[in-house]
Amino acid sequence: MILLPGLLFILWGEAGRCRADDGGFTFDGDIHHFAVATNTVYVATDERLYQLSQDLTPVRSVTQRGVLQAGKVHFYRVNETSWWNATFRVNVLLPVVEDGVVISCGVTSDECGHCEVLELTDISSLRYSESIQLGPLRRSSASVAVLVKVQKSPTESDTYIMTAIQKQQAASNKCASDCQTVNLQDADGRHIGGIFSLIDDQSTPSIKSRVDVGFVDGFQVGSTIYLLANVGGENNTIRLIWLEGEKSKTHTLHSLRGATLRVSGAAGGGHTLLASSVIPGTQPVLWSGVFSEDAGRTNTELLVFDISADLTGGTKDADPDFFSIGMSKFETPKTLRPKAVLFRQSIMTSVLATRQKAWLVFFIGTADGLLIKLAVDKHYHTSCPTVLYRANDDRPVFPKLLLDQVDLKHVYVPLRDQMRRVPVAKCSIYTNVRECWSAEDPYCIWCGSKRSCTFEDDCGDSDWVSIADDYQEKMVSYRVAKASTGQITLHIQTHLTAGHRAQSNFACQFSARSSVLCSLNGLAPQFPQCTCTLTNGTLPAEGLKVSVRIRLGTTQLLEHLTLIDCSYLGGPPTSLLCQKCIRAGCGWNQNKCSWANQEVRNDSVCQMMVPGMNFSRPEISSITPSIVSFYGRNHVVLSGRNLGDVAGVRMQAHADCTPRESPVWNNTGVSLTFHIPSTESKGVVRVCALLPDGSCHGSTEITYKSSPSCTSIAPRSTWLSGKRKLTLMGSHLDFVEGVTHSHAPQEVRLPENKNYQNLTYDTLAAENTQGTFTNTVFLKVANESLPCSTNITYYPEPEFSGFKSITAGGGVRITIEKKADKLEMTTAELSVWGVNRGIHYPCVMKIKETHNESDIFTCEIQSTEDVEFQKLMIKYGDKTVMLHLKSSLPFLWVLLVLLLIPCIIFTVAIVYRSKQKKLTAQMNRRMENLELDIRNDIRQGFVDLQTEKADLMENIGAIPFLDYKHFASRIFFPESEFLMALCIKDIGQDTVKIQLDECCHGMSRLIQDQHFLTSMVHALEEQKSFTIKDKCALASLLTVALHSNLSYLTETMEVLLKDLMQQKSNTLPKLLLRRTESTVEKLLTNWMSICLYGFLRVCCPSFFF
Repeated sequence: MILLPGLLFILWGEAGRCRADDGGFTFDGDIHHFAVATNTVYVATDERLYQLSQDLTPVRSVTQRGVLQAGKVHFYRVNETSWWNATFRVNVLLPVVEDGVVISCGVTSDECGHCEVLELTDISSLRYSESIQLGPLRRSSASVAVLVKVQKSPTESDTYIMTAIQKQQAASNKCASDCQTVNLQDADGRHIGGIFSLIDDQSTPSIKSRVDVGFVDGFQVGSTIYLLANVGGENNTIRLIWLEGEKSKTHTLHSLRGATLRVSGAAGGGHTLLASSVIPGTQPVLWSGVFSEDAGRTNTELLVFDISADLTGGTKDADPDFFSIGMSKFETPKTLRPKAVLFRQSIMTSVLATRQKAWLVFFIGTADGLLIKLAVDKHYHTSCPTVLYRANDDRPVFPKLLLDQVDLKHVYVPLRDQMRRVPVAKCSIYTNVRECWSAEDPYCIWCGSKRSCTFEDDCGDSDWVSIADDYQEKMVSYRVAKASTGQITLHIQTHLTAGHRAQSNFACQFSARSSVLCSLNGLAPQFPQCTCTLTNGTLPAEGLKVSVRIRLGTTQLLEHLTLIDCSYLGGPPTSLLCQKCIRAGCGWNQNKCSWANQEVRNDSVCQMMVPGMNFSRPEISSITPSIVSFYGRNHVVLSGRNLGDVAGVRMQAHADCTPRESPVWNNTGVSLTFHIPSTESKGVVRVCALLPDGSCHGSTEITYKSSPSCTSIAPRSTWLSGKRKLTLMGSHLDFVEGVTHSHAPQEVRLPENKNYQNLTYDTLAAENTQGTFTNTVFLKVANESLPCSTNITYYPEPEFSGFKSITAGGGVRITIEKKADKLEMTTAELSVWGVNRGIHYPCVMKIKETHNESDIFTCEIQSTEDVEFQKLMIKYGDKTVMLHLKSSLPFLWVLLVLLLIPCIIFTVAIVYRSKQKKLTAQMNRRMENLELDIRNDIRQGFVDLQTEKADLMENIGAIPFLDYKHFASRIFFPESEFLMALCIKDIGQDTVKIQLDECCHGMSRLIQDQHFLTSMVHALEEQKSFTIKDKCALASLLTVALHSNLSYLTETMEVLLKDLMQQKSNTLPKLLLRRTESTVEKLLTNWMSICLYGFLRVCCPSFFF
């Protein structure tokens, strides 16, 4: 079981490509549909259906390939390796958690509908399938399918699948279907018609449309079902349908009522609904939508509507665009207008709305791969938008976003062929309580016990503080009020929410340089505010510095204030004076500063004031460049008029809380230079010229887009001297400011001929490096260096070996030979000149050919018939090579060497033969001397071995002993005392007669058979493991065994000798008497010893012994 998950992942094969380290998964095709059920994510692509765990770890996948057959079910899925002729494309994917199933419906290759019911925990397990239409028959983003519950009684409800289908032109007639525009089909088989049935009692209710309609979303709140759609063509109308989910299918669909969403203008036409998300809650039913203002869907905005159903007024089924029965009269639908415009951003594609405490939180996807979070308070005041995820390329975010249903802390974000699991907040990046509060994130709290910014359920106790229930500019504010009695009171207000433990431990401590600041009879601190009544009724002209320490549980806040007599802040009513008054805790009333009793204290009033300094109003005409990547751009030029007083450039996006400012230099009055900073977002930002008084004038735009990416390089090699032109291919390459290599990161090459997809540059030199090595190419964008996904290789310089010139066609054709290498040099990279008497003649490159291990370049020099070129000048990159004409002298040297080779071989052969003859003669002499020495040794040996032979009895297998025993034993067994002891007996040992058994007699009879004996010898000698010692031992044992039958031994030995003489290896027959390399040679030695014993003893003189 431990190895099973790993085995399943290996068996995926081509199913999924990889699981990213940053919480994502990449599929092998674009995502069509996805759904989330508790801890499981289901994703459908072109050819597969995936089942992923909560953290996007792959669990299972099934192929969507199969075979078509006749019958009620005409599509059958097959395994990975089987033959197939059809595919199943999923258009509806609905998990039914209560029944433990996933409903997957779509269309097969024959354009017929097909549905499957799969196990919720194992999509490879099929419960039921049927060839029936549920949802659109073609892939359409303008159709929706949603599970709804129809309340039949107070205690009983049925679950149905509501499908709202866009009309398809030229639909296939192959497969019959009763589906209309809006349908209700059974989600289980508990009714008479069975699962997927359209029937309700005896009828088939549905809703039809009178015009072209494209549905965007559908959902159910309580018992009311909502459908949203775009209706019409150019003058598009956004329609809302209400249905009562009660009693039956027929009652639900006949309860049709509608409304029109009016975005802006008198008619509201032209706007298109792109994405939708209902805001969690009961009444009122709030809903958010992304609307496009133009056909290109670039100018988009996020709006909030109250779409609470009006089921009492008006007539049912009297809508001008939709009908269920077909009434002849219809009423003008109700008009709904937005409650607020929350956010404007280019190319928004999706939205997901959630509630967190008193805040609404919106997650917004864009067509260029951004996931933006926007927090909105109960007054629809938006906080600063934050970017939770940013794709490096322009992958569009899927129109639907879903929340992780287990921890509610992650959002599933589909981007083309990827799925990302993005955290809803980045609380951990904030290191102190002020940063945590300034993030304006309702998901984040400051945990006092852990002293960290985290999620509330991760804190563990109630000792925490967070942002207030509505938008606030400051965490702690104060105001100074003066009563009619002259008493001055300092009011401290904390704009926080806090846990019970933090609220119960709320306290404020005021301190100043004076001994006593507050009177003792003041009010006690009461969260979220505290007061201090000053003991002194007057404030010094320079102001009174006060420190306020606020305690909330274990969290402490420290504020340093300077209290000023508000009546002292006088002067002309300017913007700067107004801001100074508000910051001092005073109020602004009737264009002057006064005590903050009930006067205006919002500094927004100061923005309407005139500036206090007199500067020429700057005007901006252009910014070059004005389109950059999200990494920004250095050395940007702003042009215009009256720019001499400009101190900086301010950039601010819509709803951006903190504008970014960049200093300027090289200010000539009509132009200046500045840096565009990097950003987390993409889109359009407003730019204005900032003056020293804080006012900003002029208006133009800068567009942030995706970062450059480099996917391939051509060619992928260069020579060490560099300056070879390479072409980079990718996207957004027009944003690249320079190119560098990993071996020389400080050297930057400026790009040439750059556009969106291509960029050309000259490579850097690497002359201090030897051999071949790879190198990474980096793109310089502002202050970032982005690596290319493809590396280049440095090779040694090309080697030109020579050239030939031929006069042809009124000019000279030159052929240049170069050693073949991996540089793949082209004719366009070579510049060639013929050199004659100091004059350079350009040679026009024609073709390149490759032969064996050489590259041949051909060029032509025109109108030079009488000129002979002995030298060429070749230039490639930044290198120049001088090449001389090939001479015939090397050929002569080669010919001379070839002629000398036979002479040398003949001389060596003669010398070798002469030396061989001398060595042969010398060897013969040494052999003669060796034979003589051997004869002498034999004679001496016989002298030593010869002894008197006694007349004794013979025994089977024994040698006569005494003097003859020593003679025979040293010849038969010179190295084996063990065999000698077995075969030779001393005096007295034969007194006991040895009785031989039947086995020994049988062996004796076999040895007496000459054919058997010779065959046995040959068989043993053919064995590679039968060594020379074994052959000698066999021969001696045979000699002992046949010692009493020398005539038979002689005959056998004669046969063996003849066989030996006939062998091809027997090239020296005269050495037979001196060798013991075979059994017969040892037999011969033993036989000679036996025969010569008597002759030596009788005939040789006594001194011989």
